[in-house]
Amino acid sequence: MTLAPAYRALALQTACHAVNGSTDVREARAKIAANIVRIGHQLRAAKGFIGPDVRLVVLPEYFATGFPLGEPLPAWGDRAAFEIDGPEYAQLGRIAQDHGVYLSGNAYERDPHFAPLYFQTSFVLDDAGNVILRYRRLVSLYAPSPVDVWDAYLDRHGLAAVFPVADTPLGRMACIASEEILYPEIARALALRGAEVFLHSTSEVGSPELTPKDIAKRARAVENLAYVVSANSGGMHDVPFPGASTDGMSKVVDDVGRVLAVAGYGESMVAHAELDVAALRRRRLKPGMGHTLSRLPRAAILAGLDPAPLEANWLAAPGGGVRVPQRPEFVQRQRAVIDALRARGVLGEP
Repeated sequence: MTLAPAYRALALQTACHAVNGSTDVREARAKIAANIVRIGHQLRAAKGFIGPDVRLVVLPEYFATGFPLGEPLPAWGDRAAFEIDGPEYAQLGRIAQDHGVYLSGNAYERDPHFAPLYFQTSFVLDDAGNVILRYRRLVSLYAPSPVDVWDAYLDRHGLAAVFPVADTPLGRMACIASEEILYPEIARALALRGAEVFLHSTSEVGSPELTPKDIAKRARAVENLAYVVSANSGGMHDVPFPGASTDGMSKVVDDVGRVLAVAGYGESMVAHAELDVAALRRRRLKPGMGHTLSRLPRAAILAGLDPAPLEANWLAAPGGGVRVPQRPEFVQRQRAVIDALRARGVLGEP
């Protein structure tokens, strides 16, 4: 793959207009389409202002739908989940093609092989409008993940689809979904498959102080000798909680943890910076103490992770297929895992 010259990446901090109040599926779908149209207008204006070297745009988590607030899984899937070949991806593809950008975001998505479940999916569209990467979030407290149907998921899609990396003229890209920035193992697995640019769609707490996720963005960049382009929501609308709770701090971080650009509060195109992947590759070829990818003691790390008790295949139905959990089961499952950690002595007694 021929590498393009240095280019500009934009973490587009756009507001989320949630569909939770749209109980009619057609109304919800119309609102999703309108959200995507609005984002297309913002992207066009941002690129026109910043310049034609904007080649990569990352959108926040939940940018088109918001997130479920207690809705049963089937109801939320009907209202908000994208289909793999659905109209939402077609809309987004036209935006990417019209503006000559690689476009990344995150959405709830149905996989026909695991219906009626949905997965939270980070995606990348190339500048021709084609989906070139799908990453299904592995760690999610209130939504199904591939881990919950692990054996069947691997049989259907293979491990390369669990940790996908897209080799593009803009560098080797991988997606990290939202709070998964707090799990260094996921970023490391992607880096060891070649990832150079992490695309992080998030909808997280905005604060003038450093937050866990904000610290993690810099840590993941340093640990993996990679760029991080992180897009946060520019506020949440049409939800019952204060809308500015998830706002601000979209940023671009380089491979030594320097914040190259950061957005303030509200909708913003400020978080954009130049990525020079050729220079990054030169730095990655230089031996030294900071070259973490070459110094990782694989066998020791795998042995050290052995006590982790979260079991796979939680939603695999006997005899094949999947079962749909009730919302309270997600918390019940976490309590059971905490109890298991406590029983093993991992968690101490107060």
